[in-house]
Amino acid sequence: VQLQASGGGLVHIGGSLRLSCAVSGFSLDSYGIAWFRQAPGKEREALSWIRGRGASTYYADSVKGRFTISRDNAKNTVYLQMNSLKPEDTAVYYCARRYWYRSSWSAAREYDYWGQGTQVTVSS
Repeated sequence: VQLQASGGGLVHIGGSLRLSCAVSGFSLDSYGIAWFRQAPGKEREALSWIRGRGASTYYADSVKGRFTISRDNAKNTVYLQMNSLKPEDTAVYYCARRYWYRSSWSAAREYDYWGQGTQVTVSS
């Protein structure tokens, strides 16, 4: 099982980026994928989750209306489209596979495999 996050970079305030999470070793039909981020000195924050079956989506209040999660099963890839970026969006972004369903989708302990992270920097 592997998850590979990519697409980060430097963007100006108000700009957009699309992150990709390429997965291997399992099917996106069977597992939900979430995006998290962690800024220096801050706790890891859950941003969005897409279900394996049915593809329902969920968002944290901090990104609702600005970020959109989607997936392409044929490409084994989950995306995070990020618009209207703000300096507080600066962080390392991670994708993760949800394995347990014991609590909320936003709990990191629900996830068993994580990508390596991709840096997003929003500057003025």
